[in-house]
Amino acid sequence: MLIEHDIGVVMDLSDRVAVLDYGRKIADGTPHEVQRDQRVIDAYLGVAPENENGEGI
Repeated sequence: MLIEHDIGVVMDLSDRVAVLDYGRKIADGTPHEVQRDQRVIDAYLGVAPENENGEGI
């Protein structure tokens, strides 16, 4: 078990990730799955910048 707030470290070292937001689990899965979960994006990663077509990059 690893408790870490540096998302890059977590994604590089982990095979499975559980994400908590204010003590409540909001996601659980592989790093690939978790970093694409909208709840995780909203809580920790922020919004992807839009390109000129208004689409996320």
